[in-house]
Amino acid sequence: MRIGIIGAGKIGQATATRLVTAGHEVMLSNTQGPESLEEVEESLGQSAHAGTVLDAADYGDVVVVAIPLTGIDTLPAAQLAGKIVIDTGNYHPDRFGHIADLDDGSTGSSELVARHLPGARVVKALNTLLWRLLEHEAKPPGAAERLAIPFAGDDPAAKEVVAALIDDMGFDPVDGGSLADGRNQQPGTAVYHQSLGVEGVRAALANP
Repeated sequence: MRIGIIGAGKIGQATATRLVTAGHEVMLSNTQGPESLEEVEESLGQSAHAGTVLDAADYGDVVVVAIPLTGIDTLPAAQLAGKIVIDTGNYHPDRFGHIADLDDGSTGSSELVARHLPGARVVKALNTLLWRLLEHEAKPPGAAERLAIPFAGDDPAAKEVVAALIDDMGFDPVDGGSLADGRNQQPGTAVYHQSLGVEGVRAALANP
């Protein structure tokens, strides 16, 4: 599968590493342009490419968004309409600034992303594990102590695709419900930054 990645920080690069290892083609992008990603592109091998944000949005059958939430209004909504968009974002107002709709609890971070991307099939995922674990702790299906990753969304078909990608990356997918339920995966919840298997993730989501 061809997967675009918007944002080439720790999570973006860890995700690219796992996807390339699983046999997918990826295109990484950031706001600095593809020239800034030449070393990363080379280290990931022939299945990885660098491009502009627009390039990555056009390239991917699935597009991973791995940027601070304060930058979501810069995402190319027209190019992402109809596509599966994996939102990896977490709200950290102390680092990136406050967003009123998130401060007052009226919406979740991935719901806010979906609002900015009308027509996109947004699924919240890949936001709970530390990037080091995401990059280095992958295990084959059925392996003992395989870590689990929750995902949440409103489009059943999109969620199936994301679940399959999580499995490909070396982790057990756990359905966390609707996009609104994705609030149970945010910073400060019981599942956030915890190294858990399937049953542990399910228990954490049930008691956030």
